[in-house]
Amino acid sequence: MTDSPEARQIEPAGGLGVLLKAALPSVPVVNQLPGVRKTAPKDFQGLALTRPPVTVERTDVDAYARVCGFPIKDVAPLTYPHMLVFGLQMAMMSDPAFPAPAIGTVHLENSITQHRPIAIGEVLDVSAAVGPKVAHPKGTVYEFTAEITDESGVVVWEETSAYLRRGPSSGSGSDSDASYGMTFPAAPAKGLTWKLPADLGRKYAAVSGDHNPIHLYPITAKALGFKQQIAHGMWTKARCVAALENRLPDAVRVDVAFKTPVFLPGSVAFGSAAVENGYAFSLSNPRSGKPHLAGLATPL
Repeated sequence: MTDSPEARQIEPAGGLGVLLKAALPSVPVVNQLPGVRKTAPKDFQGLALTRPPVTVERTDVDAYARVCGFPIKDVAPLTYPHMLVFGLQMAMMSDPAFPAPAIGTVHLENSITQHRPIAIGEVLDVSAAVGPKVAHPKGTVYEFTAEITDESGVVVWEETSAYLRRGPSSGSGSDSDASYGMTFPAAPAKGLTWKLPADLGRKYAAVSGDHNPIHLYPITAKALGFKQQIAHGMWTKARCVAALENRLPDAVRVDVAFKTPVFLPGSVAFGSAAVENGYAFSLSNPRSGKPHLAGLATPL
């Protein structure tokens, strides 16, 4: 992980309380109350958190695997450790010292590096941090990093996520710039289509703790500017990784850029292609071809 402020330890909260805390800074008048009002300095330098050691529980892993399309194994799916990190990310976004409200912040990119598979029953240390803002043509980007170590102190899993807070341009570039920086080889869809149910967002929220209203119901999504609920970006990544799972090595890095929302219910077309440095993959609209996600899995 990059240099960050000294980390403090918390026990990540869950449920609707987290959602409420995340939403309040977006509510006029309420967002000026003590404990809710954002107090970050203009030269925000970042935040860092850790959690007490956590055990990888089979019931949690199996529930996640079923929702995301992974086979049931004695090791966790490559994307599962994000579940151990997400509560720390939400705690940082909800902290008054973080400059932007959590609600309305858009997930642009995600990179996961698995150094080795994580076994059911392992005890892990989890830490996360966010750095200073980064200029983007459509506003401001915040980079969240995470690191998971085993009981010997060896790093087994790492993650970087880029989140965009839309606003006045804070950098050069055109309004058509969709990604933060990642580009990938083409991997057009070749006939494999997945039908996604209307309740997919609620199912994923139940195993991930991510109850953002844009993923749950048409009425809650419309309140935040979407015509209907949308799939979680990290579910779309997990589902793609599950489709490639038997072709990936134990030590691998998987990068994705989230392009456009996946509306629920709906269908997505999956594509993959072997490339010189791994596997490229994609999700797109099966009718229009409009991209939802592009990614690359690279052996370490």
